Amino acid sequence: MLKTTMLAALMMAPLVAQAQSASQITYRCTGTDGKRYYGSTIPMKCVGRVVEQLNAQGLVVRRIDPDGEEKEREAKAAAAAKAKEEEAATREENRRNRALLATYTSERDIDDSRARALADHRSAVQDVETKIDALKKRRAGYDKELEFYKDKKGKSQPPAKLLDDINGIEVDLKVQEELLATKKKEVDGINARYDQDKKRYLQLTRSSR
Repeated sequence: MLKTTMLAALMMAPLVAQAQSASQITYRCTGTDGKRYYGSTIPMKCVGRVVEQLNAQGLVVRRIDPDGEEKEREAKAAAAAKAKEEEAATREENRRNRALLATYTSERDIDDSRARALADHRSAVQDVETKIDALKKRRAGYDKELEFYKDKKGKSQPPAKLLDDINGIEVDLKVQEELLATKKKEVDGINARYDQDKKRYLQLTRSSR
């Protein structure tokens, strides 16, 4: 009976020591007033402050830093957002790859598609150039009519409608010339797009072999 009691006491000793040790944990901080505050739980004056956790011997075993915890939460949130963006980018890349493979069956398909796109573009450029030529011819006619009134040396002023027509032609010409300049720059973009499609197509088809 005595041996049983002693064995039970020995088994309980570590648990008792652990409980006593836990009960002797102290929290300490320096308040906003510069004073030190202690407590078996975190004192109210320590809320939002750096708190030190002391063991029974008065040694610091842990530091609780609210700012550090906030930074850690922010870092985790940023990492989660970045992972989400990367996942979305991967899904989009996979979608584009599937669409590319569904669109083309060979390199020649890509070259043919490029040729059609460039032909359509040339046609659009020619349409704009035709409009510019027509506007310039109309403006030349208005200029001749304007010269007629200039030859009269102020005896007769050009009608308001003629001046309005000339201004309208100038506006239309500016718009069409800007459009032509933009379209001419699009050629590089078309070629770059098909170059990229061809490069990706070769990468995808070669990796699947």
